[in-house]
Amino acid sequence: MAAGRAFLGAPCSSLAAGARCLAFASPLPRNLTPALRCGVRGRCIASASSSPDSPPLPEPYVLTTPLYYVNAPPHMGSAYTTIAADAIARFQRLLEKNVIFITGTDEHGEKISASAEASGRNPKEHCDAISSSYRTLWADLDIEYDKFIRTTDRKHEAVVNEFYSRVLNNGDIYRADYEGLYCVSCEEYKDEKELLENNCCPVHLKPCVERKEDNYFFALSKYQHKLEELLTRNPDFVRPSYRLNEVQGWIKSGLRDFSISRASVEWGIPVPNDTKQTIYVWFDALLGYISALLDDGEQASLQQAVDHGWPASLHLIGKDILRFHAVYWPAMLMSAGLSVPDTVFGHGFLTKDGMKMGKSLGNTLEPKDLVERFGADAVRYFFLREVEFGNDGDYSEERFINIVNAHLANTIGNLLNRTLGLLKKNCKSVLAFDSIAAADGGLFRNKIENLVDKAKHQYENLLLSSACETVLEIGDLGNLYIDEQAPWSCFKQGGESAEKAAKDLVLILETMRIIAITLSPITPSLSLRIYTQLGFTEDQFRVLRWLCH
Repeated sequence: MAAGRAFLGAPCSSLAAGARCLAFASPLPRNLTPALRCGVRGRCIASASSSPDSPPLPEPYVLTTPLYYVNAPPHMGSAYTTIAADAIARFQRLLEKNVIFITGTDEHGEKISASAEASGRNPKEHCDAISSSYRTLWADLDIEYDKFIRTTDRKHEAVVNEFYSRVLNNGDIYRADYEGLYCVSCEEYKDEKELLENNCCPVHLKPCVERKEDNYFFALSKYQHKLEELLTRNPDFVRPSYRLNEVQGWIKSGLRDFSISRASVEWGIPVPNDTKQTIYVWFDALLGYISALLDDGEQASLQQAVDHGWPASLHLIGKDILRFHAVYWPAMLMSAGLSVPDTVFGHGFLTKDGMKMGKSLGNTLEPKDLVERFGADAVRYFFLREVEFGNDGDYSEERFINIVNAHLANTIGNLLNRTLGLLKKNCKSVLAFDSIAAADGGLFRNKIENLVDKAKHQYENLLLSSACETVLEIGDLGNLYIDEQAPWSCFKQGGESAEKAAKDLVLILETMRIIAITLSPITPSLSLRIYTQLGFTEDQFRVLRWLCH
């Protein structure tokens, strides 16, 4: 059995197979600020939170996941997006950003009605049950969102109605007949040129149906040039760059007005002044990013919501809904006189053992099962480390076990356990140094500093896999340093050699503290366990901040 296998067998507090980290008195002062310095130049890696006299909070950093459709319980694709969003939010909080992390559920539309009927429930009961399952899974995955919006919330409906009226008053909504091929699963009319053989939807691989309706339309074509200007002026509006190319291609091919109401769907927000129709699910759901900014109980108005932090800094989405977020949504916002988000990031799809996942193939990947078997940290680490963010990625259980064992258990867990073992055996778990300034290792510290800076740059640029690799490099350096310095031998020699060995342990313990902080966006529970095993408290961990110079 590989070392660390027990770590993957079930969630547990130990970092490696059969090993348990020992509690010890921290060699660092209880006052965090002077102790949290790494490197001879005294660069501050982390520090305590600001005092009550600190200046006001900075402008909000609003980060969103999609509002997930409640036709079925959460799957690994939605879990992946939300894990990534949580990691980004945690990193931004370390930078002292005023983060507002928004997620939620999209609860209207034809598919919801059908799913509710199939489950023997009315639509609201169905939505309550599925929405609750999302909240439960997010808690199991250590996801700490700030706002959870449901499109059935009253405040959301009020914002949608006000937004609709703004767009209508701007002359961008009109009524017309529409006939075309409709994908029920996408809840969208499709152009024939984008369909597969037998008029099958390229996303769901199901035949589209002929449908003719009297609908309300949004004048998307009116915003063709404004969208082109947006992408020219701000190419970072869509990331990665290859997604930008897709969006530019769609716009260049010519934008068509799209239907924003449905006459045949009862489960939805009624169109203002026309209760025979309901608002199209995408025109409705996108506004959840704004309505979520409202506090519970406050007056539900569009401007009030906008004043709480709009525009969003980052929309994190799957590539299959890029068109809605990068074309429809900014045009809608322009029509309503509102700012567009800073960035829309479209990530790739997940496969299992090299194959597309699907119930018909019997190869679905249930995030709930993964968490129960392996724990949240292992799930979070594997998908953020193994999948280059933005690209498609693959899951295999063998690869999952090998990656997490090798990285979390054998590299990081091994470094902590061997250091604490030496500390207990030779120093009775207490070191006589009150600061890492007493230690030497200048070259070693310089390398660590450079890696911390590198990880920061990678997190800032959403290079989550690369950030994991960099933190692992820190762990590898720590293990190499112990091997080279051989403190077990120095302790046996006594005298100055033993004193040097103790100083080396100080450096390694500080390295472990740095690993705990730099890995905390990815593996928050594991990082907390490491930090408390270094003698700090959970409260001290919660107020850590990542500062540069």
